[in-house]
Amino acid sequence: MTRRKTYILTAISAALYVLLTWIFSDGMFSTPLWDSNAIAGSPIWTYVLLATIIGLGFYQASQIPEEGVVIQPDPYTSTRGQVDDPAFWKLLLGNSYYALLWLPIRFFVGRDWLAAGEHKLRDDAWMNGGTALKGYWTSATTVPEGATASKAEGTVGWFHDFLVYMLNHEWYTWFAKVIAIGEFLVGVGLVLGALVGIAAFCGSFMNINFMLAGTTSMNPVLFALTVLLVLGWKVAGFWGLDRVLLPILRTPWNRYGEARAHRATPPTPTNPRSV
Repeated sequence: MTRRKTYILTAISAALYVLLTWIFSDGMFSTPLWDSNAIAGSPIWTYVLLATIIGLGFYQASQIPEEGVVIQPDPYTSTRGQVDDPAFWKLLLGNSYYALLWLPIRFFVGRDWLAAGEHKLRDDAWMNGGTALKGYWTSATTVPEGATASKAEGTVGWFHDFLVYMLNHEWYTWFAKVIAIGEFLVGVGLVLGALVGIAAFCGSFMNINFMLAGTTSMNPVLFALTVLLVLGWKVAGFWGLDRVLLPILRTPWNRYGEARAHRATPPTPTNPRSV
């Protein structure tokens, strides 16, 4: 890895964040920049997060020696019965120098969950009695005029029955709070890079449930992106709290909790190739 390649990764990450925000979110580059009624959805965060990606990219480049560092996986090391991954895939999922590429996905998905959670936390229909969730479940289990099945039943029959069971037992009175708080915490975890794998898994689980209830919206996009974050859990939060949390939990780095990814050995004359 060289400084030049780090700058390229930074440009790719910044462009990816802009594209995700521009294609899948409305009003994220508009004015006014601040909305006190929807803080997480305020356009100012678009620019703050974009600046964070660029700033971290330049900081990472400044920590790399001028001659670069060798990060190419050893092609001669193999384990009996083990099917090896392509070198780039192995680097993307497990090398902290490529953690920059996870930032735009983390920020985009996390901000979406933050905004959704904030909206519900501010709404009495979610936090006081759960009438909003009751209406959602009722809509998902009601057969529209002229149709042969409800939205949930048209997706998966057993899920329709499960929603009806929860409605009849008034689970929405407490479950609405669980959803609101859960969405907000998933967003916090992804934006701050705290236990990214767990946060992404919980987010994808909620996406699946929304889709089973017959709601499409952004759920397929968020689900696909969170699956990627689950796969990249080892380094997706490296530029975040996981850089501290994962070593404390003694995974995936050494037992003493010392992540020293940026102290890699510089290239030697016998192995000059860098990636």
